Amino acid sequence: MSRRAADGRALLGAFHAAVDNLAAHVDEVNALNVFPVPDGDTGSNMLATVRAALAEAEAVADPTADRIAQAISYGALMGARGNSGVIASQIFRGMAEGLGGKQRFDGPDLAHSLNQGAAIAYRAVVKPVEGTILTVIREASVAASEKSEAGGDLVAVLAAAVSGAEAAVAKTPSLLPVLRDAGVVDAGGQGLFRLLEGAQEYLHERVTRPVAARARRSASAGAVPVGAIRTDLLTEAPEEAFGYETMFLLRARQRPLDVEALRGELERIGESVLVAGDARAVKVHVHNDRPDEVIALGLSLGSMTRITVENLDAQSNEVREKKAAEAVAAPIDHRMPAGRHETRPLPHVDLETYGAEVRPAAGGSNGSSGSHADVAAGDPRLGETVPLAVVAVAAGEGLARIFDSYGVAAIVRGGQSANPSTGELLDAVQRIAAEEVLLLPNNPNVVLAARQASEMTSRRVRVVPTRNAAEGFAALLALDPERDATANAELMTLAGRAIQTLQVTEAVRDAVVGGRKVRKGQTIVLDPDDGLLAAGNDRSKVVLAALDALEPGFELITLYWGDGGDAADAEAMGRRIEDWRPGVEVEVLHGGQPHYRYLISAE
Repeated sequence: MSRRAADGRALLGAFHAAVDNLAAHVDEVNALNVFPVPDGDTGSNMLATVRAALAEAEAVADPTADRIAQAISYGALMGARGNSGVIASQIFRGMAEGLGGKQRFDGPDLAHSLNQGAAIAYRAVVKPVEGTILTVIREASVAASEKSEAGGDLVAVLAAAVSGAEAAVAKTPSLLPVLRDAGVVDAGGQGLFRLLEGAQEYLHERVTRPVAARARRSASAGAVPVGAIRTDLLTEAPEEAFGYETMFLLRARQRPLDVEALRGELERIGESVLVAGDARAVKVHVHNDRPDEVIALGLSLGSMTRITVENLDAQSNEVREKKAAEAVAAPIDHRMPAGRHETRPLPHVDLETYGAEVRPAAGGSNGSSGSHADVAAGDPRLGETVPLAVVAVAAGEGLARIFDSYGVAAIVRGGQSANPSTGELLDAVQRIAAEEVLLLPNNPNVVLAARQASEMTSRRVRVVPTRNAAEGFAALLALDPERDATANAELMTLAGRAIQTLQVTEAVRDAVVGGRKVRKGQTIVLDPDDGLLAAGNDRSKVVLAALDALEPGFELITLYWGDGGDAADAEAMGRRIEDWRPGVEVEVLHGGQPHYRYLISAE
């Protein structure tokens, strides 16, 4: 038996099942790493992201579809880890916009929300590349729209989206040569498919299996209970009045903000309340019939910016009237629409992130999360405010100590296979008593989360898109305390890219990289964008061959040793390099970075 609509608790149950399904397949997704290196973590990053989203959604009282979707969006935004997690958070953000103001949702609503998810994700990408998670969400949304146009109900529309996602994943190798060469499908796309698949299984069971049968199956599978979800949740319901949606950023004046008191007062006068932030600044979201009361409350507590008020009833009517047209809308324009280009003055640097630079769209919430950040001794905390401070991500103890010696204000622990979340980066930024902050991600898979964090604070934050710690050290040497964050970001970006760096590890499987065969166990050397420079069985010869491939003219080589190495091994490698190129100075330092025996810089 099929039903036509679902409420917020059914959405929560379906999302819980989606997360469980991804968890069951996380190793499968991690194994789809294009490069045969031991840091495949796409699945782990996506799982950490959706678990944060689930925790946020489970905390919602009196859930409606709108409130659950908004909580999923916010939780994913704050918990986003790695490129896959950030892009997934943008998909959830678009889906939440598509379900805005909905107590319940039906097939056309779901199709519309998937279309919005695809649109937001594509708009967050300056140069979209097909054959990635973007392709998968787009084709899933197209399939859902076609089924909705044909009169399909909620379950049928979701089933169509799952089929569309599965087909899109299967053809990703035909769209991206790097996937074809590696013999894998896109990991992020596969993760998204597993999420949709889990949601489909949940909704299908809710309308086809008796309660007792489902209970027996859940008990035998050891499933985590979602809660007391009734069998009548998938029901058709009339449209209701929703009032106004008011959002703003509130900053404290002389007195700190009482976040809990503010949340309580907003819950008294409104619904769908989200208050995220700390005693200095919060982002507010609330639905009620009197936006003037909400704004008056904000003005009584501090200064307000980024104020928006939307008539949800008008939006609901417009969506209902145009739902059919939206469900079968023309294919998404993959170009950045007018007015959506980022205007921040950070210089353009083409990041090899899914083959494209990705900049999350503005509109995230301000907030904090449990951070792995260490505030360096002697640096700005909550005391006297300084003009400019630096937050750096470090993957190993040795690298963290070096960053500390440079005087960075906070160090966030994490790197390959342990990417810090958007919330953790934001928390580190918020803890620094500085007017402006420079954020050094030191990993291509952290840059997107760093950019997202920079959009979620009232403080001026500039991201210097460093790809490893060596680039971060070079960037810090170019810092000019007499200049502002914008000027320094440009100077530091150029300085970081002026050095040449290599990463040395061992292949974890046979693969073809850039048309070259690599065998499991061989030493491989990669450039900062994961381009293969050399591979072979003799580690010293492979490292020297990779150094030969660098642009000539460098005078100093720094070798940071990490996992798989030790001081004696590193010193021996340093002597081999000195013998190979007399006159070049070699410095050997402990980095402690995971997965990579050596990080090498040449300058």
